[in-house]
Amino acid sequence: MRRPAWTRSSASTPRSASSRAVATISTALPRVGAARSNPRVPSGSGLASSNAKRTLALVVALAVLAGTVVLSIFVGARAISPEVVWEGLLGSRATEEHVMVLDLRIPRTLVGLVVGPALGLCGALIQAFTRNPLADPGILGVNAGASFVVTLAVGLFGFTAPGQYVWFALIGAFLATMLVYAMGSVGGGKATPLTLTLAGVAISAVLGGFTSAIVLKNIDALNVTRFWGVGSIGGRSMDVVLTCLPLIIVGVVLALFCARSLNALSLGDELAASLGVRIRSTRVLVVIAVTLLAGTAVAIAGPIGFVGLMVPHVVRWFVGPDQRWIIVMSIVMSPILLLAADILGRIVLPSGELRVGLVTAIIGAPVLIGLVRRKKVSGL
Repeated sequence: MRRPAWTRSSASTPRSASSRAVATISTALPRVGAARSNPRVPSGSGLASSNAKRTLALVVALAVLAGTVVLSIFVGARAISPEVVWEGLLGSRATEEHVMVLDLRIPRTLVGLVVGPALGLCGALIQAFTRNPLADPGILGVNAGASFVVTLAVGLFGFTAPGQYVWFALIGAFLATMLVYAMGSVGGGKATPLTLTLAGVAISAVLGGFTSAIVLKNIDALNVTRFWGVGSIGGRSMDVVLTCLPLIIVGVVLALFCARSLNALSLGDELAASLGVRIRSTRVLVVIAVTLLAGTAVAIAGPIGFVGLMVPHVVRWFVGPDQRWIIVMSIVMSPILLLAADILGRIVLPSGELRVGLVTAIIGAPVLIGLVRRKKVSGL
């Protein structure tokens, strides 16, 4: 029996793109139904289990942080008995050891608790903002910009207290961030991890040379920055912490506010915009947060590098790519790394100590080399 003419013509004519798309969707529908019954596909219980694991990781990190704080107070270049430390915590100043606990170790630990989250959050935000796994405020020149302007303020205007030159650190961090991003996007193309890293290294080298020139020509700048310039959380008073703490709190709040939008931006600008994300506003808020966090951290402790590089990668091992969890965990794990590096610097030498900035550089340089050697470094 012969088929009607219209059936023969439709069978012999190639299908249009729309008909092929419909056919593809129709054939995919049974697969979707099959996927629902597949136990390997994440379900509500799977998401709950994932959140439970993340919560457990957060609790463990808080416990480790508490232990690190205790070690930071008890351990140092000079051995102090636990009884003396406890008496010092209660306010006793009867002996030199009590004074050391109250005036040196406790403020040093508190500075680490304030500066650590600022450094880790700054790295997490920059990595998410630029989709660059090698991003760090030290590598991208943000710390160098803050250090240069602070040194300029000390050498030219005579500001010697961190509470005075913190505003100059903020200006330097902001200008360096904008300059690196502009250089990384030169030629009208998008900024890539490679171009941003190269721009950051170049700007760090140039500003580092200018900073050294000012220090060598100005004795006041040398006296203020000789220990601060390598990164140290020791020798800072509580007045400095209290002055800079509100700025860091604002930066933390902005980071938490931008977390959900950063998740969408990781999918690309077009898809993020289709999901209702205000891309320009998110980027402005991230830049403000990075400026506040990096500027205040440099003003308090100097340019400490590699904390912002290492911590976000370690955090992703435990919580995955969700920026909300990355930001929260970075707040907890960054001071762990910073205080642990500071403790190591106190005891590694038979006499004296290594500044925490040197310790983090020694630890962080191999980490950076390992990240560069990975095959997939083009984005997060």
